[in-house]
Amino acid sequence: MHHRRLGRSGLSCTPLGLGCHVFGWTVDEATSCAILDTFTDRGFSLIDTADTYSTWAPGHQGGESESIIGNWLKATGKRTQVLIATKVGGDMKNVGKGLSRAHIIRSAEDSLRRLRCDWIDLYQAHFDDTAVSFEETLEAFASLIQSGKVRAIGASNYSAPRLTEALKIARAQGLPLYGCLQPHYNLVTRAFYEGDLCQLCLKEDLGVIPFRGLEAGFLTGKYRSMADTVGTARRAVIARILDARSLDILGELDRAALHFNATPAQIAIAWLLAQPGITAPIVSVTSPAQLTEIFGATTMTLDARTLMRLDLVSA
Repeated sequence: MHHRRLGRSGLSCTPLGLGCHVFGWTVDEATSCAILDTFTDRGFSLIDTADTYSTWAPGHQGGESESIIGNWLKATGKRTQVLIATKVGGDMKNVGKGLSRAHIIRSAEDSLRRLRCDWIDLYQAHFDDTAVSFEETLEAFASLIQSGKVRAIGASNYSAPRLTEALKIARAQGLPLYGCLQPHYNLVTRAFYEGDLCQLCLKEDLGVIPFRGLEAGFLTGKYRSMADTVGTARRAVIARILDARSLDILGELDRAALHFNATPAQIAIAWLLAQPGITAPIVSVTSPAQLTEIFGATTMTLDARTLMRLDLVSA
């Protein structure tokens, strides 16, 4: 399996990341483990989670996804075959939130315990925290790196100005640099990453692992009206994006899928892989079959005309 450099992090990964926020929420533990097996058996490596997955589900406290991954790692012995990426900073019930030194150190220990391993490959600041100085946050990450508990750090949901400032302070203080960025980016949601943030990542050699590559399943084509969302966990998300533009995007995906004998999901991920700076889109699935379908995107090359039509309809 071909690996791509994950920016300046010193890590490399296969060109597809597995998003695990559904583990323990809409996917039970047995199915989650089957998905992890399917992912790794095909040679893929980047497994992305967060301590807060899935605090939003009734009765959950957070850490459910990490715990399932940890149980799978213990049962399979595949720790050295994968890159474990998790995040800190989101609101953990009865624990706290943010990027203070105390919260980062405590959260890292909690994540390691749930993941049942000795180190985190990529530890990411889940959300920017303007109440805490970059120096304090990066010093906490530095101590985790020095102790061998974290290999590299990344940022998620950071704006271009704030990420620029974080990199500037890291250099001035001799602190660890963020090696990659995890932005919300796909055919439907383009404005956040494209422009200043994309240019910054290219200039600074940051790996980019966009989340919601299929926009909560919308880009698979299975939600074409609100009637299609009845009884699903994605109803509120789809309601925010379902409009004439997003339906036009689906129509163009349908045309491209027919041309390439592919599926809309495969085309949507292949489009992401063709964008500047992208290392590995993160996708979440609810079955091994869905994951097997998406694998096809990593060996697909879209021609210039298809890319242009997708760019225009989603601009």
